[in-house]
Amino acid sequence: MGILDGKNALVFGVANNRSIAWGITEALLREGAAVGLSYAAEMLEKRVFPLAEANNISFVEKCDVTSDEQIEAVFAKAKDHFGRLDILVHAVAFAPGDDLGGRFRDVSRDGFKLALDISAYSLIPMARHAADLMTGGGSIMALSYYAAEKVMPRYNVMAIAKSALENIVRYLAVDLGPEGIRVNALSPGPIKTLAAAGVPGFRMMLKYSEKVTPLRSPITQEDVGNVAVFLASDWGKQVSGETIYIDGGYHTLGLTATEEDLQ
Repeated sequence: MGILDGKNALVFGVANNRSIAWGITEALLREGAAVGLSYAAEMLEKRVFPLAEANNISFVEKCDVTSDEQIEAVFAKAKDHFGRLDILVHAVAFAPGDDLGGRFRDVSRDGFKLALDISAYSLIPMARHAADLMTGGGSIMALSYYAAEKVMPRYNVMAIAKSALENIVRYLAVDLGPEGIRVNALSPGPIKTLAAAGVPGFRMMLKYSEKVTPLRSPITQEDVGNVAVFLASDWGKQVSGETIYIDGGYHTLGLTATEEDLQ
């Protein structure tokens, strides 16, 4: 028996077995949820379909989240497949490589628009369609990062997108709350993923984070998955509009220096 027995989930953004979205998927499956997956591009099929087959996931759909028509089509298929939806995970983010790293003042207009469209705006139409299927209430969650709140080196336009995403979460929480739908953001610390590899200097960020976080330990996909399960379950039924940090306490620091550094 799992705490999500009988619940149906749709996860957008699985790229491979090291993605945070997959860590969340594994946790949802472990706790008894039926899960459907959506991935971004054909190049990811060879990674996503074997994962789905190995875990008896029969609903797998490609979706370009810049297309309202494709988003609508995925949810229409989800309705046919599941009947109703209880959980939606938005783990989608993208920014052109030229707009990560370098000088922030050089962020391009087109790159800004694309990053905000994919990484932030897409949650709105997803939530709209999901709400129609969450007839008994539900839980929607999105993946953010601390750069939404404080400046992180070289994160640039993606930081702006994450900031917008967190505000969208709050507005959706108020909009959908009367229908019993909770909306929250998960904000993990640095984790080795395909997406993280595209952030210049990520390895340095990862090493430094593990050195200075209060808990002094790396964050894993499983850690994020466990918090997602809490939010998806009835245990989190009174939590909405929140950004929940899974970063070993990093976000509490005012000075990121160890005691050894200060001696």
